[in-house]
Amino acid sequence: MNAPSSTPTVPANVAMASPPVDPLFLATPKISTFQGEQSLTNASGFFFQRGERLFLATSRHVFIDEDSDHRPDRIEITLHLDAKDLTRCTGYSMLLYADGTAMWRQGMDSGGDIDVAVLEIEREALPQEAVLFAFTPEHLIRDFGAVPVDATLFIVGFPLGFQDEVHQLPVLRRAAIASPFGIRFQGQGMFLTDGRAHRGISGAPVVMRDTGPATGALPWRLLGIHSSRLDMGNRDQALDESLGLNGAWYADILLTLTQDPPAPAPAPAAPAGPAASGKPPSKAPA
Repeated sequence: MNAPSSTPTVPANVAMASPPVDPLFLATPKISTFQGEQSLTNASGFFFQRGERLFLATSRHVFIDEDSDHRPDRIEITLHLDAKDLTRCTGYSMLLYADGTAMWRQGMDSGGDIDVAVLEIEREALPQEAVLFAFTPEHLIRDFGAVPVDATLFIVGFPLGFQDEVHQLPVLRRAAIASPFGIRFQGQGMFLTDGRAHRGISGAPVVMRDTGPATGALPWRLLGIHSSRLDMGNRDQALDESLGLNGAWYADILLTLTQDPPAPAPAPAAPAGPAASGKPPSKAPA
């Protein structure tokens, strides 16, 4: 059942399957959040494998956003069940709390909170037919100088919940680097991208194509995790266009969040009751 890191597909009986699409599409599932049976928001995420352990990575505000009182208690992701017939899909539900304690790990560094979280997936509970690809530590950028300022990036997810409804696949949005890669923008662990983004794409991976052997079956470099659009508070809504800039957290935070044992980080308690609103968070929409 365990697949080698050079072929990050789960489970092993489909590890050598060759899907009819780029594996990137099968590494980035849609996330739906729920409070009980009440549907709340849609967001984006991606699979990350660390050794034998498998995680779902996304924005922290997908799991909880105190500012908007967004407090789901479970999520559901879409899994493909056939490497050839991509119309065969199923929903896979995961609880966000156990005995009142949050199950996810969230990021924090010297600059404060980081809008990134991971939720470990119980691999043995996945459908035997599930076919997916996962990023690994080998997909992370070790040399910031390897990312040229004119690199073409892609943000892969589900803007406004939009997707190929027949095949349940995400879309790719083209973007560019808008701040020096490797420099913490305004002292935070993020960089800027220039590209169109909408609600629903929070938690999407920010990637660039890789031609080297290290990334194996998933030939992409993972640069960051898309968080939110950025704008000027004093912008004239009638005269000035929005900046069109986005914040992306550096992906190396995943090494901290997926280490074993996990790094200590505070996590909120389970919500006491139904969410006050099913609207997406307003600060950094999911």
